[in-house]
Amino acid sequence: MTAAPALAVEGLSVEFRTRGGIVRALDNVNFSVDKGETIALVGESGSGKSVTAYAIMGILDPAGRISGGSAVLGGLDLLSASPSQLAEVRGREIAMIFQNPRTALNPIRTVGRQIADVLIRHGNVPRREAPAAAVEMLRSVGITDPSRRAKAYPFEMSGGMCQRVMIAIALAAKPSLLIADEPTTGLDVTTQAVIMDLVNDLAKELGMATIFITHDLALAGQRSSRIVVMHAGHVVENAPTDELFAHPRHPYTAELIAATPDSAASLDELASIPGSLPDLRRTDLPPCRYSERCPRKLDICSQPLPHQTLGADHVVACWNPLPDASAAKPMLSVATESAA
Repeated sequence: MTAAPALAVEGLSVEFRTRGGIVRALDNVNFSVDKGETIALVGESGSGKSVTAYAIMGILDPAGRISGGSAVLGGLDLLSASPSQLAEVRGREIAMIFQNPRTALNPIRTVGRQIADVLIRHGNVPRREAPAAAVEMLRSVGITDPSRRAKAYPFEMSGGMCQRVMIAIALAAKPSLLIADEPTTGLDVTTQAVIMDLVNDLAKELGMATIFITHDLALAGQRSSRIVVMHAGHVVENAPTDELFAHPRHPYTAELIAATPDSAASLDELASIPGSLPDLRRTDLPPCRYSERCPRKLDICSQPLPHQTLGADHVVACWNPLPDASAAKPMLSVATESAA
């Protein structure tokens, strides 16, 4: 009997009310993540990756509304849970590393106090023991002299150190699911690698399911076992990492790979994706939101999208997918690394 996934998202749809009309940010989003597995949500800016995370966490902007679907974690549908239920789950069973730690951290509380708050609220740590436990959390994420750093405020720390503090806060209660939303944004390359190694090591140690959100397809290839490709609020392809890079079946996925610097031998070979994301306020959005940019568009593309299973655990939402033999776009070098 197959074990239930740590998180199963089905039919997730989200709308935002704006002065310019209703923005249909997500439409029928489906994916799952197993216990101990790391998956990546990838796509251009505006494809709906972060909105997906905010909807799952129950922290959408007040203008946002979940118009359909479910997100089941440990038997609880997070999308229909009450505010009190979500307050219990967030931090204890599900945690998130945000894009910008400086804006996510409280600027008027020391980082040690902020970690201690989570330990007391969700980690069942007695109040008198929380400060020492917070210091140990800082030590576990590689911060030197953690006793001194626990007394520092976020503005007194570098971007990389603030990101480590965010990781410590997210992992304080040993959640079963971690969402890392662009956790290396604004960090130098060396610090990016250190932060990602730290997240991966701690996830393995704790047996957590991890959703890694990024626009960096090469980084996703290195850090995840499966990739979910999003475009304009749709999941267009979902496949194991090596399979996706070797045999991209959705035209958009192939274009993303071709537009990744690692896939090109020179700048002259670096491709760009034609067109732009559609205006999601339109009332006449086509069933395939990529169709107006797609070189493989057919008349049937005006019909509701099929979700075709084209291989083991390889699902594509497309009427005219690329043939299996046509890995026409060069494979990223990271695909080999992820298989190692």
